[in-house]
Amino acid sequence: MLGANNFMTIREQVEMREKEYLSPYASLSMNSIGRDIEEEQCDIRPVYQRDRDRILHSKSFRRLKDKTQVFLTPEGDHYRTRLTHTLEVSQNARTIAKALCMNEDLVEAIALGHDLGHTPFGHAGERALDRICPLGFSHNEQSVRLVEILEKGGRGLNLTYEVRDGIRNHKTATKPCTLEGEIVRLSDKIAYIHHDMDDAIRGKILEEKDIPKELRNTLGKTTTERLDRLIHDIITSSEEQNDIKMSVEIGQAFTDLRQFMFQNVYQNPKAKGEESKAERLVESLYEYYLCHLELLPKELTRLIEEQDERHERVVCDYVSAMSDRFAIGKFSEIYLPDSWKE
Repeated sequence: MLGANNFMTIREQVEMREKEYLSPYASLSMNSIGRDIEEEQCDIRPVYQRDRDRILHSKSFRRLKDKTQVFLTPEGDHYRTRLTHTLEVSQNARTIAKALCMNEDLVEAIALGHDLGHTPFGHAGERALDRICPLGFSHNEQSVRLVEILEKGGRGLNLTYEVRDGIRNHKTATKPCTLEGEIVRLSDKIAYIHHDMDDAIRGKILEEKDIPKELRNTLGKTTTERLDRLIHDIITSSEEQNDIKMSVEIGQAFTDLRQFMFQNVYQNPKAKGEESKAERLVESLYEYYLCHLELLPKELTRLIEEQDERHERVVCDYVSAMSDRFAIGKFSEIYLPDSWKE
């Protein structure tokens, strides 16, 4: 394909290299279904790279740095946040994509955007909003809502279909339309099991010897060994196939390890005992702003006035976007007497 001056743009050259180099099962940038709002192509970046950049520069992405991953207000600088989780998912996914000759730009865009809609206080905040809002709430759907509607003052990021599909379908019960989305879906689970176990050991909730011996023998005797084993297994099991999967043995061991984590960390009172307080805080903020819609940012009240959005959904938009620190500050401002704040 030739540009207006009878030569190929950098983007067109990159697209041609993708066609020559990537797996026949990869998603080529030139074959994207496209964006909801058609726009002129960049002369340098293919569409998925452009999506990656838009997510990286968004406000939603920056807020992830102060959102809980698993442990509420841990003591120490080395515990994961929602942002560091996102970066680890992206790195795992890119490693797998590169080895399988899949589209790294698409993988990275999905990975960086998959948790944009997460609430303050991690899954505790998500449970609270899902319980109290009659419309329900899930972070993956909220992530898509952010990139389609809420970002850029209500204009959204106008991402490609494939990126939005991968963000929406990164949870266990759903299936993305691309293999790149499947890579992110698996990489997300590998990342959180790996780093949550590492943080649990750091927080003295677990010891390495607590992990069942058969799982350690199959997956590895350290968090690093297990991460390496899982990624290698996905690559070797998925090479030259129209599927992204683990081997039967490693897949079963990983399922058992995930169950072990739920029993010993995710449902452990020592690790999660404070979450009920966080849930009540989020519910209180939701109830307050539902009664005080005039206090919402102007770009959100416009959704009610101009697009007839449900009040409950717009209040969820505001509360779910809060960082942990901002939510605590708003709760203190609304509910605590001034004399208690000194």
